[in-house]
Amino acid sequence: MEAVTHLVNDTVEFYKWGLTIADKRVESWPMMSSPVPTLAISCLYLLFLWAGPRYMQDRQPYILRKTLIVYNFSMVVLNFYIAKELLLASRAAGYSYLCQPVSSSHDVNEVRIASALWWYYISKGVEFLDTVFFILRKKFTQVSFLHVYHHCTMFILWWIGIKWVPGGQSFFGATINSSIHVLMYGYYGLAALGPQMQKYLWWKKYLTIIQMIQFHVTIGHAGHSLYTGCPFPAWMQWALIGYAVTFIILFANFYYHAYRRKPSSAQKGGKPVANGTSVVANGHSKVEEVEDNGKRQKRGREKRE
Repeated sequence: MEAVTHLVNDTVEFYKWGLTIADKRVESWPMMSSPVPTLAISCLYLLFLWAGPRYMQDRQPYILRKTLIVYNFSMVVLNFYIAKELLLASRAAGYSYLCQPVSSSHDVNEVRIASALWWYYISKGVEFLDTVFFILRKKFTQVSFLHVYHHCTMFILWWIGIKWVPGGQSFFGATINSSIHVLMYGYYGLAALGPQMQKYLWWKKYLTIIQMIQFHVTIGHAGHSLYTGCPFPAWMQWALIGYAVTFIILFANFYYHAYRRKPSSAQKGGKPVANGTSVVANGHSKVEEVEDNGKRQKRGREKRE
């Protein structure tokens, strides 16, 4: 028990010390003065993962078609705004794409970048709705480990990013990821419009390929910064590399089961594959997209909904 007490005390002291080097520009921004709101929302998310399926077990699934259309296209707008702000402000500030230290100045472009990164962090909290909609629609197999891991960790880790490094090299990954999310949420918005859109949505698997390229670029970018001694916090570069490696492994597993595995080994008894990783980066893999694996029966069920 004494060891636990020491660990807690050391953690508190470390956090207090960390606050002394946090970025002062963001401390008064919503959600940024304390990690408690972010951790509380994340805990509620995990609680819903447990309680939601039990609540829906004996109930009919919600259709939510109009809600999904509005949600997905709203996320397109939000991510486009974030990507646009990061791109324009970084260019105006003369940012380097290879090595850019963090600046705590109140220069209009630096603050603009920090603000866009804060919105990026907020978007990760909004994305918890991906899971909520899956559960309310009783698409439980879509709530895979990759889905939950991605959603829960991104929200918490980007609170840390905004608290300590809301600028500099942080803009690079957020710009790429928000741009990709414009494509992804656009895809899912179109898919939610109905089966008539399926013939225009042949590019689903390329979203996963783009995501895996993103993670490799992230590792290369962070590795280059470490190798050249870029004055950007090394702890964040190493964290990015480790985090990206986990996603490469998880996404490679998804891609193999979704697109490379032979049909004869990917299904038994005529049932579609349910390997627990049928998601792209934001966790969507809607039933409307069944043409990717030829399951016409499943498409028929979605139409009846």
